[in-house]
Amino acid sequence: MLQFFTKKRGEKGFTLIELLVVIAVIGMLASIVLVSLGPVRKKGRDARRMSDIRQIGTAMEMCYDDADCSGSEKYPDTAAQEIGPDSTNWKTIDTDGTPLYLTIPKDPLNSGDQQYKSKDGTDQWYCIYVKLEAPTAATWFCASNRGVAQKEYTGPPTKDDCCGFDVD
Repeated sequence: MLQFFTKKRGEKGFTLIELLVVIAVIGMLASIVLVSLGPVRKKGRDARRMSDIRQIGTAMEMCYDDADCSGSEKYPDTAAQEIGPDSTNWKTIDTDGTPLYLTIPKDPLNSGDQQYKSKDGTDQWYCIYVKLEAPTAATWFCASNRGVAQKEYTGPPTKDDCCGFDVD
């Protein structure tokens, strides 16, 4: 039995113990790398969320003055609470069903607070928001008719406090 674990003079190759040690070291290194990627992935998803919300805000502003989009000096209807591609009012930022400025993207996770949502706005204001994943405190990212902002607080944004803006 010991012949499997020891080398005789002049033999080439690795013993079973040496191979097991190398496999164990590689496994430990791989687990360390995978664990350390978790926060990086959250930050990456948050970067996409912020980019998407900014693009939605830009499309809303472009649509405001375009009579072909939502009418002159009006924002598109934001009555739907979830504004992903499957929600009825937000399939596009456009009233006739064709994506004039932007087809609404889906959140990377698209569940719970990690969904693009809006307050029930009027044609003169809107508040679109999503909760960020990476920060330890509850942090929301918002786009509104007053601008784009990020704020830490517990509840979802309201029309009176859309990440620091009173949008009404």
